[in-house]
Formats: sequence, C-alpha cells, structure tokens
Amino acid sequence: MGGNAVRTCVITGFGINADEELRLAFQLAGSEAVRVHVSDLIADPGLLAGFHILAFPGGFSYGDHLGSGKVFAALCRRTLRPALEAHAGRGRLIIGICNGFQVLVKMGILPNRAGAWERETSLIHNESGKFEDRWVRVSFQGSGPCVWTRGLADIDMPVRHGEGRFITASGEVLADLERRGLVALRYVSRDGGRCSYPENPNGSVADIAGISDPSGRILGLMPHPEAFSFAENHPDRDRQGGSEGAGLALFRRGVEFAREHLTGRAGA
Repeated sequence: MGGNAVRTCVITGFGINADEELRLAFQLAGSEAVRVHVSDLIADPGLLAGFHILAFPGGFSYGDHLGSGKVFAALCRRTLRPALEAHAGRGRLIIGICNGFQVLVKMGILPNRAGAWERETSLIHNESGKFEDRWVRVSFQGSGPCVWTRGLADIDMPVRHGEGRFITASGEVLADLERRGLVALRYVSRDGGRCSYPENPNGSVADIAGISDPSGRILGLMPHPEAFSFAENHPDRDRQGGSEGAGLALFRRGVEFAREHLTGRAGA
C-alpha cells in the first residue's frame, strides 16, 4: 500500500449491527473506512492485505448461538487465521468492540501472550443476570504497550451487553496481564477509584473493561467508544461542549499510529 491514507476494514454480516457506527467513527478519525462482509473476506482472505486496520464491531454475530462471539471466533480460526497472523505480523492494527472483543478472546488472538492463540480469557454472562445498557466511566492504562489508548484521559462510554464479565483462566494469567500492562482500560468510579455494580456493569475481575496483546496493536474492549462520536450522544450533552464526542480520541490514536508507522513504506 502506498501513500499516507490509512485504510480500515470494518467487518459486517450475520448479526453484526454496529458496523456502520464503527465505520463512521473511523472516518471521522481520519481513516478511509469500508465495510467488508465476512463471507467476502472468507472467500478471498487476501483482501485483508489492503488494510492497515481491521475492526470487529459489536452486535450479535450468528445470533450469539453457543455463546457470544463463539461461532464467529471458530469460523475465523478455521478460515482466516493465516490472513490474520500475516496482518498482525506486519504490525497492522486490530480492534474488537463488545461482540468483537468476545470474538477476539474466544479466537485466542487476545491476549495471545505466547503467540499460540490459546484461550486464556473469556467474557461470560453479567453478574447481574441481565442485559446492561448504561453509561460507565473508564480509565486507560498509562504505562502499557497499547497504542490505541496511550495518553487518553478518563472518559464516559456506553455499554450494551449481556455477556461482558471478563474472566481469566487462572490467577497466574490475571497477574501476568497486570504485570505486563496488558489491561488497557478499567471501569472506575466517578472519583477515579475502584468500583462496584453498576459502575462495573458486569462483574469483570479487577474491573477490567479491555485488554491488549503484548504488541499493543490489538485491542479488545466491552464499552462502545464509537457510540460517543458526537457530544450529543452523551446523556449529559448540555455540559459536554463542542461537537466531537470523547470516544473519537481512541480511534484517532489508532489512525495516527497507523499513519505514522504503517503508511508510505514498502510492505506496510
């Protein structure tokens, strides 16, 4: 790919329903963003070579049969793993939001600590036993490797999920995520401290709202930054000021990183 245009592939199809919202967020953040149906990508995985960023949106892929994201994750492992490994191997970016996060962890590409696509974490039914649709406060990891969240201030974002409770396969996995700075964002209280329900809307261990892989270029998160692209999206919109929503900052970080490191050079 030549030039300085950052191109983003937003996956769509079979129950995904936040694809247009996510495409618009990337467009507003300065990327050329197009929706690509998963069937087209499976038929020609080489399509992915034309993009710097791959985005898995929220929704209910394959109707959440067998568990949220599980069918889509199995399909990706079986049909797209070489293309996804090549994409990541070139240092390109991947993001999964809500159902997209569920897909990434169940695929094993997150956190992928050893590079073997082993399932070490998951997202299960909310502790409340119900679908949670609310705004929450999140804080971003300041010292970790995640290129998407570096330097971002605490912001509000909406959540809308029934299976968002983040868990790890063992205490050792959790400790290693913490030690390596792979916890990219957490739910926090309004004063910035640790929280409980409903500030932590799902009961996630250690209030974890999102994680990255060790490279920092693959991010998964349950809250929806794309749903805060405009100031008017916020329930307290009269106090927001300006027209841009705070959620766009995360997409700008990713697009700026891709423009600086992945465009305008051979093989990028």
